[in-house]
Amino acid sequence: MRSRRRRIARALLLAGLTLPGTRLVAAAEDWLTPAEISGYRTTPRYDETLAYLRRLAAAAPKQMRLEVFGKTGEGRDLVAAVVSGDGVFEPEALHRAGRPVLLIQNAIHAGEMDGKDACLALLRDMLVTKARAALLERTVLVVIPIYNADGHERFGPYNRINQNGPTEMGWRTQGRNLNLNRDYLKADAPETRAFLRLWNRWLPDFFVDNHVTDGADYQYDVTFGLADGPDADPALASWQRDVVAPYLKAEVDATGHLAGPFINLVDETDPARGLEDWGAPPRFSNGYVVLQSRPGMLVEMHMLKDYRTRVTGNYEILRALVQILNRDSALLAGLTRDADAATIAAGRAAAREASFPLRTGPGRETEPFDFRGIGFRRSLSEVSGRVFIEYTGENENRTIPRPKGRTTLLAVAPPRAYIVPAPWRDVIDVLEVHGVRVLRTTAPWQAEVGTYRCDGLRWPERPFEGRHPMLAAAREEEALRCRPVRERLDFPAGSAVVPLDQRAAKVAIHFLEPEAPDSAVQWGFFDAIFEQKEYGDDRVLEKLARTMMAHDPALREEFERKLASDAKFAADPRARLEFFYRRSPWWDARIGLYPVGRLATLEGVPLAAGGSSGKRP
Repeated sequence: MRSRRRRIARALLLAGLTLPGTRLVAAAEDWLTPAEISGYRTTPRYDETLAYLRRLAAAAPKQMRLEVFGKTGEGRDLVAAVVSGDGVFEPEALHRAGRPVLLIQNAIHAGEMDGKDACLALLRDMLVTKARAALLERTVLVVIPIYNADGHERFGPYNRINQNGPTEMGWRTQGRNLNLNRDYLKADAPETRAFLRLWNRWLPDFFVDNHVTDGADYQYDVTFGLADGPDADPALASWQRDVVAPYLKAEVDATGHLAGPFINLVDETDPARGLEDWGAPPRFSNGYVVLQSRPGMLVEMHMLKDYRTRVTGNYEILRALVQILNRDSALLAGLTRDADAATIAAGRAAAREASFPLRTGPGRETEPFDFRGIGFRRSLSEVSGRVFIEYTGENENRTIPRPKGRTTLLAVAPPRAYIVPAPWRDVIDVLEVHGVRVLRTTAPWQAEVGTYRCDGLRWPERPFEGRHPMLAAAREEEALRCRPVRERLDFPAGSAVVPLDQRAAKVAIHFLEPEAPDSAVQWGFFDAIFEQKEYGDDRVLEKLARTMMAHDPALREEFERKLASDAKFAADPRARLEFFYRRSPWWDARIGLYPVGRLATLEGVPLAAGGSSGKRP
């Protein structure tokens, strides 16, 4: 074992990863990460990971701190390592100085832990061996080594059937079997809420979420995606697309790794058909940070590459990212400041045109893409009875199509503010944990406000992430449909008013606009408004129907036309009676009426001075 450690240490020396001096081999050996010690056969458990981080913090106490930012469902500490070259650890001071804060998240899917081991090595080389000390010039790192700590400790050799090493790893979901990378907007999990508190404390200038792929085979061992669609701030999108992406690819490729864009095939059984442009809604990390007006990078290491290749490739893309953040620190600080200012200004203007993108999709045009792929054969499976793909293992470059840009599929004209009735406390709670500024009404208030009536609902039979969201299994043509209406609504004292002239306005819009892909309505927070609670007895409705037809010949004609044109309706006695009940004064007019109001002005609304900041201790 000791000879292996020395061989690895010498390899690190040749790579320039230790301090100059007389004890170079010993220094490198002393600071090998657990993955390096094993020759990248294993990855450290939770306790071993934290023990290594504590060693680093003890070795560089002026430059590194460990911060507990919450607890998992099973009671484990959620820990972030904060690294600052000059020992400034106050977020406000860093932002005033225009120094970028980079938040790196690892092991949200705890079987995909490459980023964790890459970060341990990168922090060591910044703080101890000093080989990467220059990276601490301006950028401050907030590193979450293990986000899904409970899933990480569901450790075993059979957790990732698609993945080439290490020998054992963690599990995809947390203690309640929730996928944390579907929880960013609805915030059901304690880990998500802890993350959001950390986010609001640091307000990072750039975010990275490290993953390992499932799916196709290809030559790239490092793939990454940056948010540059129509829902992203235009200046930030341009900088990511035109500056960051080419820089990262050039830097990673120069190390012998091969970097490429996030690969999502149109057809997993036929790579020749090209790539599709998958746009993450805000349930995902890289979709959520767009709502926070921050650039974010999804890193996907390739599952079929060996663990050494994956960890070292993850190291190189993180190293390159810190380099460009240092170089462009003043530019990035200005871009994020301007993006926040633009969001606030848009909330004050409250434009009347439908200009805010809720859903986006790939553009209709395609462009050629030089795909560094692997040769393949397609065969008919005797097992599944369908075509499957077998990769030959030989490199094969080909030109395939990919979508050119993204387009807006659904947009909305935001109001000046939303008002959420006080009884919907779980909705208000989610807004506040996101850092949304919430004001409270001091007295009951009634007014005619804009809102929606929603129909076309389909709930899936099977749950998705612990809920039955409307779009989880529904086809697009069966999706929720909401039409704008004006209604006179009652709002009790203590109702929540959410003005949109605030930095987190985009989060509020996505959560409160019912047709947004991850809205509170879509995730079932408002399911009760679609339930009928009073019913008419058949004999009472029979009498009601006859009376209504006798007094309204047009209604009788409408009923008879429906009988003649709709066989299913004609064969359903209850539906025939409900036809009249729904048109009577006894029908509950609130069914399907969205209780959240859209306000054009705050004048006349009884508000407490100040209100909630939206932040929690």
